[in-house]
Amino acid sequence: MGPCVVLLCSLFGVLLGQGAEQMSMEDCCQDGQRRGNDNQDCASLPLISGSTTCMIVQEQCCVAVLEDNMCNTGINMAKDQGACDSLFTNTCETKTKKMCCDCCLLGKAAQEQGLPCDHSLSVGYQCGLVSRACCEYGTQDNQTTSAGQTDLPNQDETKDNGDNSVLSDECNGRCAHICVNNNTCACSKGYKLRPDGKNCEDINECLLGASNCRGGERCINLEGSFRCQREVSCGTGYELTDNNNCIDIDECETKIHNCGPEFDCQNTQGSFRCQPKKKCGSGYIQDALGNCIDINECVSQTGPCQRGQICVNTPGSYTCQRNSVNCGRGYHLNEEGTRCVDIDECKGLEKVCEGHGCVNLVGSFRCECEPGYIFNSISRTCEDINECRHYPGRLCAHKCENTLGSYKCGCTTGFKLAADGRNCDDLNECETNPCSQECANVYGSYQCYCRRGYQLSDIDGMTCEDIDECALPTGGHICSYRCLNTPGSFHCSCPVSGYTLAPNGRSCQDVDECVTGTHTCAENQSCFNVQGGFRCLSFDCPNHYRRVGETRCERLLCNDSLECLTLPMRITHYYLTFPTNIPVFTNIFRMGPSHTVAGDDIQIALIAGNEGNFFKTERVPTGGVISVAKLINQPQDFELSLELSLRRYGTLTTYLSKVLVFVTQEEPKVPYNPLLE
Repeated sequence: MGPCVVLLCSLFGVLLGQGAEQMSMEDCCQDGQRRGNDNQDCASLPLISGSTTCMIVQEQCCVAVLEDNMCNTGINMAKDQGACDSLFTNTCETKTKKMCCDCCLLGKAAQEQGLPCDHSLSVGYQCGLVSRACCEYGTQDNQTTSAGQTDLPNQDETKDNGDNSVLSDECNGRCAHICVNNNTCACSKGYKLRPDGKNCEDINECLLGASNCRGGERCINLEGSFRCQREVSCGTGYELTDNNNCIDIDECETKIHNCGPEFDCQNTQGSFRCQPKKKCGSGYIQDALGNCIDINECVSQTGPCQRGQICVNTPGSYTCQRNSVNCGRGYHLNEEGTRCVDIDECKGLEKVCEGHGCVNLVGSFRCECEPGYIFNSISRTCEDINECRHYPGRLCAHKCENTLGSYKCGCTTGFKLAADGRNCDDLNECETNPCSQECANVYGSYQCYCRRGYQLSDIDGMTCEDIDECALPTGGHICSYRCLNTPGSFHCSCPVSGYTLAPNGRSCQDVDECVTGTHTCAENQSCFNVQGGFRCLSFDCPNHYRRVGETRCERLLCNDSLECLTLPMRITHYYLTFPTNIPVFTNIFRMGPSHTVAGDDIQIALIAGNEGNFFKTERVPTGGVISVAKLINQPQDFELSLELSLRRYGTLTTYLSKVLVFVTQEEPKVPYNPLLE
């Protein structure tokens, strides 16, 4: 209850601060009270005015009504049940109900113990009012004065003592309701005097528990009085009267029934019935539409005819006829035609149990079926037993096939039936040579294998096809020159001349014609081997030179002639060979003095044979080198003249090297072409 009361106090200052209102405060409060009685949400009421003050008054009056109703529920629970145990939920509504219920129990306890109702316990203002009202309510003999109104005990209320105090106003008009004597005011029934001793305020009979509302009714406070409103509707077929009682609605009198023109309406408690106007004669009954339909007495009655007679229904009645002898299935009339005797089906012309034994029974027969069959009592025939379905997985190891009166076992592919007719043994498929080369038997199947150089066919998985090793992605690296595929293998070949197959069977190695003596050089020529061939070389020393070795010429002594002194001191021939595409900047030849002396000035230059600028020279500390200046991608021969000038102790000396460079094709390679096979 605490948080709900604090809300009223905290908003009091707001009310004082509002300006002029468009609607009166009483109208706003009455609207809030009306909505509170309808159990609407006080926090979201529709606005009836643009004024903030009216909105606050409207909401708080609604909250006050709800609180009064909740408190009244708690008071009624205390009166009816005498306990508040069911109010345990921790909500504002339940707290209010439990406070009023507990305080009412406190007042009833004081009344039962003979204690004064106006106790001085500090239980709060509202709890004190509820406790005092319930205490005083128990001491009164007659609380009800009229339907829906209650006279509350009020010490400020004027008692009817017969004097005419109302007519003789001794208070000079200062009393709002009644003047009892000079300067003493009182209030009318349903009101109590305010602390100012002049004005009166309404007594909330519902909050004080002074109403006479019954169970299932809710107390609603009114100005100076109260009324009881039923909480639960009366239900279909009943209506609520002014005194909160439920009475039956006469649908026939109010013409709200749905009976057709062929029916009369008959009222019942909470409902009505439609009685047909048309009356049916004996042996007929009316349906829901009022039509007369015949009664089948042979079905609706038990034994309408005597023994030995049969009942035949007729419109509106029935007749009894003598019963003739009618034999059922399995019986026939005797020769006298007086009774039914059994038929021996087993001796008849019709063979009822074809291929099986027959046993006659009274009114029927039974077949004694052979093994593997079962008797069907409905069709009265012997039907084959499907052993494979009745005993799955128990008769055969692999497959079961039903037959008439029996079954037979089978095996899946790769197996054969064992001698016991149930189990399966592995079948050795390799005995029939299903593979073109190698076969390996496995459990339930077989696997084909191929010899080296062959592969299993993807089509049938049994045929071995030759592997073209030369056509494989790595076939270009198998042979250094040319690859020749053969069934199950391959072999490599080399060019016809200049090369021979290496011991590894794949690489081609150069044939040194100079060593093997297969060259064609003349006797005055020297043989020089190159990659894939040879060169026949010969040289003569120029004038003023003499030959001092196989590759060197030295200058003769000069007679102090200037022309002789300018000639190179020595001419040396060198022979080099390397393949094409040698990397650029690779050093291929070095030239320098046999020893160096401090102060030597060495110069080196290509003076002939470098027309294509494939080579360049570079000075190094010990002389100079020749390196490749640009890529040589084709086989060709170069005859380079490299001159070295040495100035030592003031004397200039030159040397000449004749360098023959033979650039040959890289290791021979021919792309694989199956058409050449």
